Amino acid sequence: MADLVYAISASLDGYIADENGNFDWTEPSEEAHAFFNELQRSVGTFLCGRHMYETMRVWDSFLLDDLTGVQLGFAEAWRDTDKVVYSSTLDAVSEPRTRLERTFDPEVVQTMKDKADRDLSIGGPSLAAQAIRAGLVDRYLLRIVPTIVGGGTSALPDGVRVDLALNTTRLFDDGSVLLDYRVRDI
Repeated sequence: MADLVYAISASLDGYIADENGNFDWTEPSEEAHAFFNELQRSVGTFLCGRHMYETMRVWDSFLLDDLTGVQLGFAEAWRDTDKVVYSSTLDAVSEPRTRLERTFDPEVVQTMKDKADRDLSIGGPSLAAQAIRAGLVDRYLLRIVPTIVGGGTSALPDGVRVDLALNTTRLFDDGSVLLDYRVRDI
C-alpha cells in the first residue's frame, strides 16, 4: 500500500497564502526545489482541487529548453505523474495524464492507495482537509518559510486532531525548515 503525502510550504504562522492570495514568499531556493523534485519523482498520482490544478498546470506547458536545472527536473517529474483534479465547476481538463473527478470519495482514494505501487500526493488545503478528516493522509511534509503573513489560507484544517511522529527535519539554505511527520500509530 502506498502512502498519501500532504506536502506544502507554509508561513511560520501556518498559512500557504496571505489574505490577498499571494504566495510568492514561498518560492524555494534551488536546494529546497531539488528536494521537492525528488519527492515528486516518488509520487505516482497527484490529487488536487481546482485552484491547485490551475496553479500547477503550467508545468505541463513550459518549454523544457527555457527551464533552469531544478525547474527542468521538476517539470520532468511532474509530467511523469498522473493527476486527478477534483472540481464541480471545471468542464474538462486538457493536460496529459490528468483526469477530472466531480467529488472527493474517501473510499475511492483508499482503493487508489491500496493498489498503488508509488506514493500519492495531495495538494491544496481544501482537498487535503477532506483527506485529513477522512484519516487518509499518512505523511505531512511542511516546509516552514521564515515569514509571518498574519492571515490568509491556512495550511491545515480546523476541528481535526491527528497525532504525529516526527520522521526528520531539514534546514534549507533559504532559512526554511522541512518538518516530515508520519501519522502515529496509537
